[in-house]
Amino acid sequence: MGLFDGKVAIVTGAGRGIGREEALLLAKEGASVVVNDLGGARTGEGSDVGPAQQVVDEIVAAGGQAVANTNDCSSWSGAEEMVNQAIETFGSLDVLVNNAGILRDKMSFNMTEEEWDSVIKVHLKGHFAPARFAAAYWRQKGKDTGESVNAKIVNTASESGLYANAGQANYAAAKAGIASMTIVLARELERFGVRVNCIAPVALTRLTEDLMGQGNEEMAAKLAPANIAAGVCWLASDLSEGVNGQVLKIQGGLAQIVQGWRPITQITSDEAWTIEAIDAGRDTLFSKSDPGIPPFFLNINDPTA
Repeated sequence: MGLFDGKVAIVTGAGRGIGREEALLLAKEGASVVVNDLGGARTGEGSDVGPAQQVVDEIVAAGGQAVANTNDCSSWSGAEEMVNQAIETFGSLDVLVNNAGILRDKMSFNMTEEEWDSVIKVHLKGHFAPARFAAAYWRQKGKDTGESVNAKIVNTASESGLYANAGQANYAAAKAGIASMTIVLARELERFGVRVNCIAPVALTRLTEDLMGQGNEEMAAKLAPANIAAGVCWLASDLSEGVNGQVLKIQGGLAQIVQGWRPITQITSDEAWTIEAIDAGRDTLFSKSDPGIPPFFLNINDPTA
C-alpha cells in the first residue's frame, strides 16, 4: 500500500531536478502522475518533450502510471489543459505540486525588462495558473458531491525569496510572492477541503550549481534533489493532516518551519505621525536590530545554516 494509492498528481517542471524526484516518489507511493515539463533551458528558452517523457518512461518501467505534458504552466490555457489532462486521463486530480522555474540572475542595475518579466512569469504566474484551474475543479467537485475534496497543493519557494539574495531581484520577488500566495490560497481553499503548503528547498540542481559550486561530494549528497521530495510528498499526503499555509524549508539534514514578516519593535502616538515623531522613536524601533544591516542571513553554501 502506498500513501497515494488511487490518487492523481500533477508535478510541474518534473523533467529534471527536484520536480523529477517528486514525480518519481509520488508514483512510487501509488499516484498516477502528470509529468509536466516544457523542456527548456534553465534560462527558459526552447522546448523539448524529452525530459518529461524520460520521467514517464521511468515511472512506467517501474510499474507506475504517468503521462507527459509539455504545456507552459505559466500560460493560462496551458495550465487549464494540464489540469484537464489529469482529469480526463486518470479520472480526477488530488495533488498539484508547483515546481517549475527558471533563472535569469542579474544585478538590479543591469537587469533587462525581459529578464524580469520572464522569471516573474514562469515562477509566480506559473504557480498561480495551475492552482487557479485546480482550485476551480475542486470547488465545483465539492459542490457536485456535497463533500470535502481532500486535495493538496504544494508550492515551491526559495531561501532567496525568504531571506533575499543579491543578484536575484526577479527570482527573489517571485519566490517571496509564492510564499505569500501560499497563505492566501490556504485561507481561500480550506473550506473546500484543500490544503496548501510550500516547500523552500536547498538542493543542488542545474539551477543552483553556479551558486553552490561543484566538487564537494558529501555536500552534494546532502543536497541531492531526492532529499527534497520526501518533504513535498509529506505535505501532499494525509500524514500532514492539519498542516495548512506553512513553509517547510529542507536543507541537507535540516528541516524547518519558516515564517515571515512580523513586528519586532513598535512605537505609538496619540497624534498623527510627523517626520520628527518618527525620528524621535528611531532608537526604540531599532533597539533589537542594526538599522544598517538588512534582515535575515542567507548562506546557501552551509547545509547546516
